[in-house]
Amino acid sequence: MTKKNENWDLIIQHDNIHLLNFKLIEILKYKDLIWLLVKRDFTTFYKQTILGPLWYIIQPLINAIVFTIIFGKLAKISTEGIPPFIFYMSGSICWAYFSSCINLTSKTFTDNVDIFGKVFFPRITVPISHVIISLLQFLIQFIIFLFFLTYFIYQGSDLKISLYIVLLPIIVFQMAILSLGFGLLISSLTTKYKDLSFVMSFFLQLWMFATPIVYPLSIVPEKYRIYIAMNPMTSVVEIFRYFSLGSSSISIVEITISLIVTILVLFFGLILFSKMEKNFMDTI
Repeated sequence: MTKKNENWDLIIQHDNIHLLNFKLIEILKYKDLIWLLVKRDFTTFYKQTILGPLWYIIQPLINAIVFTIIFGKLAKISTEGIPPFIFYMSGSICWAYFSSCINLTSKTFTDNVDIFGKVFFPRITVPISHVIISLLQFLIQFIIFLFFLTYFIYQGSDLKISLYIVLLPIIVFQMAILSLGFGLLISSLTTKYKDLSFVMSFFLQLWMFATPIVYPLSIVPEKYRIYIAMNPMTSVVEIFRYFSLGSSSISIVEITISLIVTILVLFFGLILFSKMEKNFMDTI
């Protein structure tokens, strides 16, 4: 019997991904899938809630109020002459986006094991959809932030919006790839070490206090600045405050360190994720 030759239009297979061969450009072919995943996450999360997307608005307001009372009124931590409420809110919305991305992305394998076991598609599309859905949260909270910022300026507060605020998308992009990188690292590790998912919340809380959310960078002693600068979110929060409030003591060196750490985290996150996705069904 003669074997019939067949010309296939598309061959689906898992290539061996080398260190510098991520083929991320192929993700563009699955942009419709990413959009469907974004809609799925949004619908699933808010389908059985009373306030729905209003939680996006309530969360930064509550954080800013609590931080104002505890750190502004009771602890009396300096905010460099900036009204405490708007100072804490500026840091809170940055951290909310970052932590939301990490929390969602870190559960990529565990929350989607049923789908991954049935159909093939680039697994990284799921973390990317988490970054996008969290971006919606950030945009809503940023609009609320601008509303309060306008109010304080109208009330006579000495706040100066920098012209560099047009570069804000670059800062948001850094937050996105940074959280994506850390999320990929954590999601890959939790396929083998399940208990890592339990320490995530505690880890993020510690990380928040290691970031100038409730205090300005200027109060950190000079001998410790290099250590806090190695936290890439330090630069993000301080630059955001400089763009929107006109106040920051971040240096070019510290910004450079932040960018280098961000790139390294994303790079190693992609490597580990690409390796773990090949056999995660055997370990999860």
